[in-house]
Amino acid sequence: MTQPGNNAPFTEQHATTQTAPQSTTHFGYKQVPVDEKVQRVADVFHSVAQKYDIMNDLMSMGIHRLWKRFTIELSGVRKGHKVLDIAGGTGDLTMKFSDLVGPDGAVILADINASMLNVGRDRLMDRGYGNNIDFVQANAEHLPFPDNHFNCVSIAFGLRNVTDKDQALREMTRVLKPGGRLLILEFSKPNNPLLTKAYDIYSFTALPAMGKLVAGDSESYKYLAESIRMHPDQETLKEMMTLAGLVNCRYHNMTGGIVALHSGTKP
Repeated sequence: MTQPGNNAPFTEQHATTQTAPQSTTHFGYKQVPVDEKVQRVADVFHSVAQKYDIMNDLMSMGIHRLWKRFTIELSGVRKGHKVLDIAGGTGDLTMKFSDLVGPDGAVILADINASMLNVGRDRLMDRGYGNNIDFVQANAEHLPFPDNHFNCVSIAFGLRNVTDKDQALREMTRVLKPGGRLLILEFSKPNNPLLTKAYDIYSFTALPAMGKLVAGDSESYKYLAESIRMHPDQETLKEMMTLAGLVNCRYHNMTGGIVALHSGTKP
C-alpha cells in the first residue's frame, strides 16, 4: 500500500481467497462455482472500466450524482477522519471524502478490480487529488486493514457483486472504529408495482442496448441488471447489517426505491 501523499502508483494487495461453504453462487441469473465468480465479475469491470462514468450518466440520467451527494451528507465525515471507500471505482465518493477530511485526514480508494482502480487513480490525479488518498486493490471479504481503524466505510454500487456479502459486512464492521459509520449505496427494490414494471423493461432492454452502443458490451450490462435483481431487498440488507454487529441500522429509499442508502454504526 502506498503512503498517502507520495502520488506513487498503487501497490496491489491480494487477500487470500477463501471458498464459501456453498459450492455454487449466483452470477446474475446463472449459477456458477463459488471460486469462479470473482473472476467473472472482474471480467465485467475490466470490460466496462473505460466507459464506466459515461454509462453511469446515461443509465441514471445523471441522478447518480444526487444519490452520491446524499451519501456524503449522511456520512458525518469531517476534517482529520480516516475513510475507506470500498469498490470506489472511478472515485466519485473518494473525491468528496478527500475534500472533507483535509490534509490531516486520509482516504483509501479500494477496489478488487485493477482496471477500475487504475481509471480512478488516473482520474483523481488528473484533477489534482492524491495528497491524502491511497489506492489499494482489495477484496471486500478480506480487507487488508487493522481493526478499529476508519471513521467511515462506504461501498457504492459494489455490494451486489460480492460473493459472500455477510462476510464482507463483518469485515467492514471490523475495520470501523467504535462509533464509526458504514454506508451502503446500492440498487434496491422499487416500492411501486408500476415503477417496478417500467424499471424491469428499462433494465433488460435499454441498458444492454446502451452498453452495446457506448461500451461495445451488452452482456456486461445484462449481468448488471440481473445482479440488481438478485441483491437483497431493503429490509433483508438491514437485518444482515445488524447481524454483522452494527447498530442503529436504517435505510433511505431514493427514486422510488430503485436505490437505497443503508447506514449503520459500530457500537
